[in-house]
Amino acid sequence: MVTSSQLRAARERAASMLEQVGIALTPQERETIEVADFGLGDLERTGLEIVTYVNTDRYCAKELVLFPRQTCPQHRHPSVAGGAGKMETFRCRWGRVWLYVPGRPAANPACAPPPGSEPHYTVFHEIELNPGDQYTIPPDTPHWFAAGDRGAVVSEFSSTSRDESDIFADPRIQRVPDSTND
Repeated sequence: MVTSSQLRAARERAASMLEQVGIALTPQERETIEVADFGLGDLERTGLEIVTYVNTDRYCAKELVLFPRQTCPQHRHPSVAGGAGKMETFRCRWGRVWLYVPGRPAANPACAPPPGSEPHYTVFHEIELNPGDQYTIPPDTPHWFAAGDRGAVVSEFSSTSRDESDIFADPRIQRVPDSTND
């Protein structure tokens, strides 16, 4: 669980990273950066900061901010109400991010699951994304990703995002962030 002061600090940190890489945010976008700790209470290791520009019944565009070595846990985007699950393209804007999907596992992966969460990470085919690199993840594909030592900023372009429908490998995950007062 994230406290309100941690939430404010994470929003400011994410906004600062976006500003440093030349991505301008409106005051409303800065105030509404989503801080997802996935209910694990360990934002520095497992989490994600998200700016959603648009999310309609046809498409979605977001900026994803990962703090240094922060990991977004393994999940997939299943079909919803008979429609295909979310297909998403990640384009690295700054830093370095490693994406893990099904396929031949990396011999020496650059990232490891956060300690204590290892059983919930099952895909280890590694795709390294540097600024300008992009990769498209098909619907219902298990995946997870983590930032390098400086963190990362990734633009996401996708079909409709239904985050509440995502299926996480770790049963402890709560997709909707929770916060408390200090």
